[in-house]
Amino acid sequence: MLRKAMISDLKTITQLAILLWPDNEFDDLRREMKELILDKETVFFLYFDNDIPVGFAQCQLRHDYVEGTDSSPVGYLEGVFVMENYRNKGIATQLLQHCELWSKDNACTEFASDCEISNAESYAFHIKFGFQEANRIICFKKDITLQS
Repeated sequence: MLRKAMISDLKTITQLAILLWPDNEFDDLRREMKELILDKETVFFLYFDNDIPVGFAQCQLRHDYVEGTDSSPVGYLEGVFVMENYRNKGIATQLLQHCELWSKDNACTEFASDCEISNAESYAFHIKFGFQEANRIICFKKDITLQS
C-alpha cells in the first residue's frame, strides 16, 4: 500500500529517513521532518508491506534555480529509500510516480533530482527512470574561523 504521509507518520518517516541519511542525529532529523510534513510545498509518500513501512519518498517544490531546468516551480525528488530486502520489486518506481504526479498537480512541468558523484546506485536509479544528467559540480568549503 502506498499513501501520502501525515503528521501522525512523523516517527515512521524519521526512522526511514535516518537509514537514507545516517549522518544525521535522529532528533534533529525528526524536527526537520516535522517542519517539512507541515509544509504545503513538500510531500512524503510511504510504502507499506501490510502494516510494515518499507519505503518512502520526499518531494518538494523548488522555486529557486534548479540546475538544467527552465521553469519554476520544479518538482524535486529530495530522497527515495526502500528497505534492502524490498528492493527491485517496483516500490521505488511507484514512489517516484507519485512524486511526479504530485509535482504535475502543483503546476510543475519539470522534475529534477541529484545524487553524489560517487553514488553509482543512485546514478543508475536516476538514469533508469528517465532522468538526464544536467551537470557535474564539485562543491568546496573553507573554515574561516581560524584565520586572523
